[in-house]
Amino acid sequence: MTNNLDDLPYRPCVGIMLLNKDRHVWIGRRADADPKRRKYGTWWQMPQGGIDTDEDPSLAAIRELQEETGVTSAKIIAETANWLTYDLPPKLQGKALKGRYKGQKQKWYALEFLGSDNEITLHQGPAGTHPEFDAWRWAKMSEIVDLVVPFKREVYGKVFAEFGHLVSNDVA
Repeated sequence: MTNNLDDLPYRPCVGIMLLNKDRHVWIGRRADADPKRRKYGTWWQMPQGGIDTDEDPSLAAIRELQEETGVTSAKIIAETANWLTYDLPPKLQGKALKGRYKGQKQKWYALEFLGSDNEITLHQGPAGTHPEFDAWRWAKMSEIVDLVVPFKREVYGKVFAEFGHLVSNDVA
C-alpha cells in the first residue's frame, strides 16, 4: 500500500439504475449502516459493485444486480457515456475498500426490470457474503440524491442527468 493517499487508484466499478414498469428507481438501504445515523437518511443507494479482472462492465452490472437484489429479469437499456469517479472522504481513504483505493470509477447502466417485485431477494450473493441491503423500495428520482451518502451525490446527479429521460415524469 502506498503512503500517499493521492497515489491510490480508483476501484473499477459498475452502478445500476433499475427501473420498474412505472419508471421508478430501485434503491436499497445498506445493511452495514450505523443504526444511530439512519435518521439522517444517507444510507440508501442504487446497486453497485466491483468489476472482476477482465470482466466486461455490462456483464458485471448484470452480475452485481443479481448478487445484490436477486433480480435476473432485467435488460440493459442505456449506459453512461463516460466513467464517473468519486473520492472517498479523507477519513475513509486508506481504510474503506480494503485501503487500496481513493474512491471508485464507475460505469453506470440503466436496466429495465421485466419481473415482479417478488423476484427481489436481498439475501443473494456469493456464499459466505453478507447481504448488501437490508431494505428496499421503488423511489422517484427526485428524492434519491438526498438519501445517499454526501460523497456520492455528485455522481448520482450525473447519472440522473444522463438517464433522466428514462424515468417517470412524476419526479417532483
